[in-house]
Amino acid sequence: MQLSLSSDEARRVILRAQGFLGAEARRGGAPATLRRLGAVQLDTISVLARSHELVAYARLGAVGRQEVERAYWDEPARAFEYWCHAACILPIGDWALYAFRRRYFRARKFRWHEVPDSVGKVLNLVRESGPVTTADIGGAKKGGPWWDWSDSKIAIEWLLDTGEVVCTRRVGWRRVYDLAERAVPADLLAEELSDAECVTRLAGMAGVALGVATRADLVDFLRLKAPEARLLDACLLDGSTGLVPVRVAGWPERAADAWADPAALESEPKGRHRTTPLSPFDSLVWDRARTARVFGFNHRLEAYVPKEKRVHGYFTMPVLAGGRLIGRIDPAREGATLVARQVSLEPGVTPGRGAASLAGALWEAASWVGCEAVRVERVDPLLAGPLQDALKRDAP
Repeated sequence: MQLSLSSDEARRVILRAQGFLGAEARRGGAPATLRRLGAVQLDTISVLARSHELVAYARLGAVGRQEVERAYWDEPARAFEYWCHAACILPIGDWALYAFRRRYFRARKFRWHEVPDSVGKVLNLVRESGPVTTADIGGAKKGGPWWDWSDSKIAIEWLLDTGEVVCTRRVGWRRVYDLAERAVPADLLAEELSDAECVTRLAGMAGVALGVATRADLVDFLRLKAPEARLLDACLLDGSTGLVPVRVAGWPERAADAWADPAALESEPKGRHRTTPLSPFDSLVWDRARTARVFGFNHRLEAYVPKEKRVHGYFTMPVLAGGRLIGRIDPAREGATLVARQVSLEPGVTPGRGAASLAGALWEAASWVGCEAVRVERVDPLLAGPLQDALKRDAP
C-alpha cells in the first residue's frame, strides 16, 4: 500500500534524515554525519572553508575544523574518495558497493583522457614507494590549462577509477594515493558484489540519507547511467532496497510518487531546527530540481557564471532557518572580517524575522572561521536596517 505525505511532512522527514532537525542528528559528531549522509561532495572552491567542512558545520555548528578533517581522513581509514554524486568522501565500509563503477571504468578504458602506456610503471611506483601524491610521480600538469594533465596524473587517476589505488586522505588539497590492498580493510576487498547488488544497496543508502526521494533523486544522488537506472527500477519494484512507496501531495504530478525510508516514517520529526548557511554542494540542495520541489527555492551556483551575469553572487549560500530556505548570502573573508557581498531574502519572508535569522547565521559562521567582525555590502533597502540592527544586537 502506498502511503501519503503532505509536502510539509515530506520536507520535515527530509530535514531530519539530512541532519537538520532534532538533537539525534548531532550525536556522534562528524564521523556519524558522514555515515548518515553516505556521501559528502568535494569541491576546489574555498570561501569560508572547503565545502566538505561546511557540510559538517551546517549540521553540527562550530565543530573544530581539524575534527572534521580527522573524521574524513584519519588513519586507519574511515573514508575513501570516489565517484558518487560527484567526487565525494564516502564511508570506507561502502567500498564494495562501488565495484559496479570500477568495472564500468575498466571496461570503457577511457574517461576524460586516453589511458597512457605508463599505467603499469605508475602502479609499480605506488607499490614500491607509496603512499604518493602527484608531486611524487612527476606532477599533475603538462603546463597548460587545468585539464591538461601529465601522463602520470592521467595514469594515477585511471588507477583510482578502476580501484587499483585508493585515496583515503588528502594533504592540503592533494590526494594521497596508495594501493587498495594496503589501504582498504581485507574483508571489504574480499567482498564481491554484482552490479545489481551494488545498485540495490546504494539505492537503499541514498534513500535513507534523503529521507523521501523520487526515482530521479536516487539516480541523481548516485549519478546512475541508463543500464544502472534499469537495475534501480527493478530493485525498487521488488522491495529489495528496503524503501517503501509514498505519494507526496503538493509535489508536481510527475514527481509525486516517491520512495521513503520506512524507519523515518515511524515517528513525527520533532526538535530544534538548525539555522545555517549551506554550501551549494550540500546534499540538501545539490540537486536543483529537488531543491525547487521540496523548498520552492530556485538556486544555482554562479561561480562559473561571468561576473556581469551573476544575480546572487560568486558562492551564494542558501540560508536554512526554521526548516525553510529563507534567503541567500554570498560570503567572503577579508582578514578577520566575514564579508557578506550580497544578502537577500526570499519572497514572503518578513525583513524583521529574516534579519534575525541571517544575523545569527552570519555571526556563528564568522566565529567558526575565526573572524571577529561581520560587514554587509549589498542588501535590499527594506532589509538593510533590520539586518544592521540584528547584527549589532547579536555581536559578541
